[in-house]
Amino acid sequence: MKRVLMISEHADPSAPLGATDAGGQNVYVDQVSRGVVRYGYTVDIYTRATTPDAAEPIAWADGVRIVPVPAGPPGFLPKDAIWQYITEFTTRSMALAERSGPYDLIHGNFWMSGWVGTELKRHLGLPLVQIFHALGVIKREYQGDADSSPPERCDVEQSVIENADLIIAQCPAEADDLVRRYGADRGRIRVVPSGVDLMRFFPIPQDAARAALGLPTEGRMIIYVGRLQPRKDVENILRGLALLRQAGCTVPRLLVVGGETDDASLDQEPEMRRLLGVAADLGIRDLVTFVGRKPADRLPLYYSAADAFVSTPWYEPYGLTPLEAMACGTPVICSAVGGITFTVADGETGFLVPPRHPEALADRIQTLMDNRDVRVRMARNARRRVEEHFAWTTVAERTAAVYTELLEGQHHGTGASGTPG
Repeated sequence: MKRVLMISEHADPSAPLGATDAGGQNVYVDQVSRGVVRYGYTVDIYTRATTPDAAEPIAWADGVRIVPVPAGPPGFLPKDAIWQYITEFTTRSMALAERSGPYDLIHGNFWMSGWVGTELKRHLGLPLVQIFHALGVIKREYQGDADSSPPERCDVEQSVIENADLIIAQCPAEADDLVRRYGADRGRIRVVPSGVDLMRFFPIPQDAARAALGLPTEGRMIIYVGRLQPRKDVENILRGLALLRQAGCTVPRLLVVGGETDDASLDQEPEMRRLLGVAADLGIRDLVTFVGRKPADRLPLYYSAADAFVSTPWYEPYGLTPLEAMACGTPVICSAVGGITFTVADGETGFLVPPRHPEALADRIQTLMDNRDVRVRMARNARRRVEEHFAWTTVAERTAAVYTELLEGQHHGTGASGTPG
């Protein structure tokens, strides 16, 4: 068995999903690590320890361990705050790797783990596979002054791109950004999309899903699932619903799943409070329900209970929740941004709309709510598309092929430090 040192400094696969900084990267690290075991790899996931007593590796799955790395104060830290402790994280990771090794390759996730990966690459003489999950120059372009990333981020990404032996991009648009914005060598980029666990996310009859959740079986309902962050722009959905009400249309209820607590506690959710205030100002407070964060095994019920899944971020590098909804046979309406333009087939599995355009969103919501045949067709197409292109089993197989290509010397490029690729 070949051994992979997977670095994911802030995204611990054991963290509850839907909380701050716990989303798609956590799922990716978890699923890819589990999946590549079938192809002759074992994986140690190095992630920042968040409890003072986290010292020993944790057996997470067959062939997969989580290795907590002490760095900075115990307890949760927003991911951008981890940068100031990244040298400590790197030093301790080196010591742990020397004790736990030998490893055969490094797989870095996100820009900070990429920085750690390049240091470990030089220290241990191992090849580096890197995936960014998001790119700093794109985030800065879309978020402007709201971008909380450390100022060094883009320069660090540039260095990681120059040093990595192979880079995984999650969609063709990301591959293009790597080449155009950073001058990456396209010959060292492999496009491997992230995916969905089809055994967990599957269609459930809508009446049964609503009954299991204690929801009314009658009436139209749309759902948002994800973190409550300004860039996710749940406000845009509220404004779209308000336009429908103003036009005298039948307006669906909106169920919002996600946040920092399991019970939608308003006193702990500033973005939730703000959004409820917006809903009240728009005259649609009666249509909006926040239910808090829910465990992954309950999410298929929520997706299946809805007539449509709606997510209109104005910045989204990839986005797993639209794929989860599609796997549950739920049509989607999403912003035409980032990787969503790759995963959602416009007019087939749902609709793509411009970000920050509530008028276009309202039009597409009305189209879906008023046309059962369209919903049925898109539901069928959505599940089929995920099965054909975005199963985690396929992602793991393609990722393992990237590993094998590197280790067997089929890739002839070199990273900046001279490690054969």
